[in-house]
Amino acid sequence: MKKTTKSKKNKATAKHNKHELTKAIFAVLNEHPNESFNYKQIAAKLQITDATKRDTLIKRLAKLKEKKQIIETDRGKYRAIEMQHYYVGTLDINSRGNGYVMVDDLEDDIFVPSNFLNKALHGDLVEVYVFPRFRNRQKMEGEITKILERNKVRFVGTVQLHKNFAFVIPTDHRMYTDIFVFKENLSGATDGDRVLVRIEEWKDKSDSPTGVVEQVLGKPGEQNTEMHSILAEYGLPYTYPEEVDTYAKALDVTITEEEIAKRRDMREVLTFTIDPKDAKDFDDALSFRVLENGNYEVGVHIADVSHYVKEGTILDEEAYNRATSVYLVDRVVPMLPEVLSNFACSLRPNEDKYTFSAIFEMNDKAEIVNQWIGRTVIHSSQRFAYEEAQAIIEEGSVGEQYTLQPELSITNSERTIPAEIVDAVLTLNTLAQVLRHKRMQRGAISFDKIEVKFQLDENDNPIGVYFKESKEANKLIEEFMLLANRRVAEFVSKMKKTFVYRVHDEPDAEKLEQLNGVISRFGYAINLQNKNTITHSLNTLLEEVKGKKEQNLVDTLAIRSMAKAAYSTKNIGHYGLAFDDYTHFTSPIRRYPDVMVHRLLQLYLDGAPSQNEADYEVKCKHSSQMETLASSAERDSIKYMQVKYMEAHTNQQFAGVISGVTEWGIYVEIVVNKCEGLVRARDLKDDYYSFDEQQYALVGRATGKMYQLGDEVMVRVKNTDLMKKQLDFEIIN
Repeated sequence: MKKTTKSKKNKATAKHNKHELTKAIFAVLNEHPNESFNYKQIAAKLQITDATKRDTLIKRLAKLKEKKQIIETDRGKYRAIEMQHYYVGTLDINSRGNGYVMVDDLEDDIFVPSNFLNKALHGDLVEVYVFPRFRNRQKMEGEITKILERNKVRFVGTVQLHKNFAFVIPTDHRMYTDIFVFKENLSGATDGDRVLVRIEEWKDKSDSPTGVVEQVLGKPGEQNTEMHSILAEYGLPYTYPEEVDTYAKALDVTITEEEIAKRRDMREVLTFTIDPKDAKDFDDALSFRVLENGNYEVGVHIADVSHYVKEGTILDEEAYNRATSVYLVDRVVPMLPEVLSNFACSLRPNEDKYTFSAIFEMNDKAEIVNQWIGRTVIHSSQRFAYEEAQAIIEEGSVGEQYTLQPELSITNSERTIPAEIVDAVLTLNTLAQVLRHKRMQRGAISFDKIEVKFQLDENDNPIGVYFKESKEANKLIEEFMLLANRRVAEFVSKMKKTFVYRVHDEPDAEKLEQLNGVISRFGYAINLQNKNTITHSLNTLLEEVKGKKEQNLVDTLAIRSMAKAAYSTKNIGHYGLAFDDYTHFTSPIRRYPDVMVHRLLQLYLDGAPSQNEADYEVKCKHSSQMETLASSAERDSIKYMQVKYMEAHTNQQFAGVISGVTEWGIYVEIVVNKCEGLVRARDLKDDYYSFDEQQYALVGRATGKMYQLGDEVMVRVKNTDLMKKQLDFEIIN
């Protein structure tokens, strides 16, 4: 353990020294901006005499030249680049009201003190003036000179009513100003109401912007209000415009002989669905039969949403704008109106349904002998919950029917499963295991992160926490969906035509180094030698932490070290799944990119030329952005439920693991329920603690005592704040 700590400190010191040397080089060159210097002259000015340090200086100069941060005017002679004072970037505001402008071409962000924000808000695209560097200034600092584009103008907040006007106090801590509202623009809101307010203008001499209340969300603290507030904060709707609902309800959703004639009829083939117990929208079904040659025919059937949602209609426009369904803890906000998502498109049992299918002929080694992709019609004969399918996998026998007990059955009564379905589930599970094994051998990364779920009472209040486990039944469905997504992507990729891919870039080397630094505290390590060693050691790490107290922390940090998956027409492959070609074909009820994939696929099956790439790239970017917003809303709803659940546990003590460290305190995740809270630095009374960025730690100035990422601590629940979705803990010594 001592060796690991020492090694970590050496790395941290090396990083610090590199940073200091870079600053020193710039200090020399910026002091003489019109002169050039060789490494000997710079070494003399910096009083570097040691041969090793001179060698480091030479390497650093070469690196800075490579990054175009200094100029090589003659062989081995360097000069400062004349500083560009104006930059364009995105403003990020922290909880203290200060800002950082992120500029694509700059390695470091530009710090903007709160008094130099000049009415710019979080997420705005801005022009920033960077102050000339002085010797004692360690980072770039600047002032916002122009707001080029507002990120958002609608904010959620609470009304503070006065006689003839009101202020709306935003709930987002990054929104540093109140919004002034004239009484006539309150839209019926009263004192204390939670509202959605739109900023109309912000005059030069006004301290606050002026706004109009667009919607009254309810009284703070009420669950409906809070959930609607979360959606409104991210610009996500929770109701449908009346005209969209009317249009959807007027659609002809009958299954006609004329349409069936255009499709491959699979209604006589054994077909079933496996979904979560509480699911209402069934995107996918599997069909199975044994062929005369002994091979298996496996059909992956996906709801044919594009049959109902036609391009250019108001229904399509609404689906595109939403781009995804949003899954909050106590509700689903569907991408499509209920008449489609839960009924017409949903692959419900004992109903004929239109589908888009990928049908594979496979041998017993799970090798694809043949495949067919196109539109079909199916008839699902059974609907299973994952728990039911899992029971069949664990207890069923080939050639025998299986009886599901009432406590497992979604019908809450004893249910007899025919032998042919038992055989199908068992065979599909065996094939899925082979597919998974092959995928892992190719270099896929096995992320099975613990999912926190809540037991809710009849009023949707949290009464318990449990962890969702991915078992064989889940993995069975996952493997066949991955297979269909990959094969569809490969099919179109060979055509060299515009398509929508799900892409995932390789991880950032620096983030992997940081991950290595953290996990070394638990005795783990990642081999960063090459792509294969990274993948292998990452999978080993994820397997080794299973069931241990640090699992959730390590899983979370490992996921954060990865690039973010996104939609794009530019096919760079999917690193995490180890696929050269990958798309999203299997969930069109809840994801708009899948609808685009179905449309493009049918066009190309019909012989159409390649579609406009630029148009689809815009749609891909929009879909990726909406996916990010939906994920943020989902996380906020989990935080809200965690705080609500912990209200009943105020003053109780829990064992926890430090999951985050910042200058204002440490975040602790409770081991038994994964609820996370903040221990504020100012509440650590035994010393004055400062933040050590290199060691991910708060360090006591007098005692040297350290609170570091991954440390085990005992905490007491000090305070719960539903409005801020925040838990406050205190350390118990």
